[in-house]
Amino acid sequence: MPVASSNGIELYYETHGDRSDPALLLVNGLGSQIVQWGDGYREALAESGRFVVSFDNRDVGLSTHFHDAKIDIGAVIAASRSGGPIPAVPYLLADFAADAVGLLDHLDIGAAHIAGSSMGGMIVQQMAIDHPTRVLTLTSVMSTTGEPDFFKSSPETGALFNSPPPTERQAYIDHSLMTSRASASPRYFNPVEAGARIGRAYDRAFDPAGRLRQLAAVHASGHRADALRKLDVPTLVIHGRADTLILPPGGERTAELVPGANLLLLTDMGHDLPRPLWPIIHDAIISHTTHAIGGRHN
Repeated sequence: MPVASSNGIELYYETHGDRSDPALLLVNGLGSQIVQWGDGYREALAESGRFVVSFDNRDVGLSTHFHDAKIDIGAVIAASRSGGPIPAVPYLLADFAADAVGLLDHLDIGAAHIAGSSMGGMIVQQMAIDHPTRVLTLTSVMSTTGEPDFFKSSPETGALFNSPPPTERQAYIDHSLMTSRASASPRYFNPVEAGARIGRAYDRAFDPAGRLRQLAAVHASGHRADALRKLDVPTLVIHGRADTLILPPGGERTAELVPGANLLLLTDMGHDLPRPLWPIIHDAIISHTTHAIGGRHN
């Protein structure tokens, strides 16, 4: 099992493609394991000439879990929204970013193209802010800046997303499918494929408390608006017009703040990466990582 010691923890990781190709680091979203990229997603990017690196974030999958850490997620979110003092949390988005840099160190990769989805987009933004010399280009997908005005869901999707999931396997799959359907690309949602991925993740490492600790990190980290305005990294922002979990202004705001950023809004895309949209998403990422002004290859 490929495991890297990074930033004081262990990260499970996988690679696809030729080690001599430019490195592309993929970063998952909230509670999302490496298996949830979908069969063929990473392989297609590798076939386009990228050395694709992906991993389980801390507190999910086969990476280190913080089982003993206690949080009050309601208090953290309330404090984040009100601007009050944030209760103690075990880690922040900056720690996720440092984890990713440690993985690059483990693989002897000096700098990489980085692409993150949802919370993964927040992590790669933070990585570009904190570790700019390790970043060739940045791609932020269906994410946001952390500013409350641009970090919103539809009421229906928000209610489902915040409801505690059952723990029994089939009940958990059913609940997760309902939540996924509410936020997914309405034209392309495939319940069979989604259910298989959810079941596989459940069997691999079921830890709903880890997802809450990750969510606490997101809210405790505050916004990145000021730092994003100063970013000097070629940036692509991808967002779906049908996204109900992080509404499109989240992506639009990200592109507005980062100097020179390009914005790709996809009409039929929700808060997921549906297989029929892979060609356009992959083409955009490959083009960006090849031709972005100022982009470099390691």
